[in-house]
Amino acid sequence: FLLLDQILKLLETMVRQREESILLYKKGDRLDLADQEKEEIEIIKEFMPEQLDELEIQKIVVNAIEEIGAQSLKDMSSVMANLREKYPGQMDFSKAGRFAKNKLS
Repeated sequence: FLLLDQILKLLETMVRQREESILLYKKGDRLDLADQEKEEIEIIKEFMPEQLDELEIQKIVVNAIEEIGAQSLKDMSSVMANLREKYPGQMDFSKAGRFAKNKLS
């Protein structure tokens, strides 16, 4: 599990770096290089699990809150740990965290 998590984090970092490069290349009017970075992102994403959409994330967060009996912001870390364990690399955890925080507030 730890190795999988490390690989997923590496792939996410690689995608994020290329997204940043795309912005810089576009500012520098180097659309050829920006297109190359986009192609590399598509290749990297083939090795990543499919990402959950926002509605699916919301449903999963609600289920996690109910499953562990979370009732307040004090339980936020438990909710996030549950999500990270069950859905590594499958969701944007910052979105999940914001939604969980709203539900627990």
